[in-house]
Amino acid sequence: MAKSLAEAKLAPRRISASLRKLRKQLPDTVPITGLKVRAVGNDVVVAEGPAQWRIDDGQYLLAFEVSRFDSDVRFVETPVRPLPPEQWFEHGLSLEESDAVSAIASYEKAVEDDACKSGAYVNWGRLLHQAGRLTDAAAVYERGIRSCGGDAVLLFNFAVLREDQKRHDDAIALYEQSLALDPESEDAHYNLALLYQSLGRKRDAVRHLSAYRKLTTRGKSPGRGE
Repeated sequence: MAKSLAEAKLAPRRISASLRKLRKQLPDTVPITGLKVRAVGNDVVVAEGPAQWRIDDGQYLLAFEVSRFDSDVRFVETPVRPLPPEQWFEHGLSLEESDAVSAIASYEKAVEDDACKSGAYVNWGRLLHQAGRLTDAAAVYERGIRSCGGDAVLLFNFAVLREDQKRHDDAIALYEQSLALDPESEDAHYNLALLYQSLGRKRDAVRHLSAYRKLTTRGKSPGRGE
């Protein structure tokens, strides 16, 4: 078992610690060799039927398995361990750094039970945007706006996406809508100033840059997306 984990490029110390911890968690009558243990990213994971959990913290994982066929990687969906509706959003947050695909699925589940959960749309759209799936991200933001109405962060992130799609008029309108809800958004003023400047609209650029300078504190660098 340790050899197979080593072949997955896990550090020997991590392998030893994980297997020792697993042995302590199991009754003496349960043979460790009878379990399905494998590497998922940097984690050592135990599979029990359709469920999978990390040895280090006992966290259950969404059941997405990566299979390789003729050099193509495909995601094969297997039954997902049910969670209470209110936990899908937090579950997505916990998965973002280690498993963006499963995090996206969690946020989608979150809005099934609460159609107006703006934070889920914000994070779901951002992950799709980061993955280069701009059309899908736009559809998520539009759905979020229809379901939740005005939300400053949702509108801001959608503006960043439209800017990356070179849809400048849409981006300006979305930044302005975001600022109407949150006039003290430093990032919205900064991004809008740069966009106006790139379009040669110097007076508008100066107006928003001035607003940004009044709001920002010295040494704080502006950001792009939330």
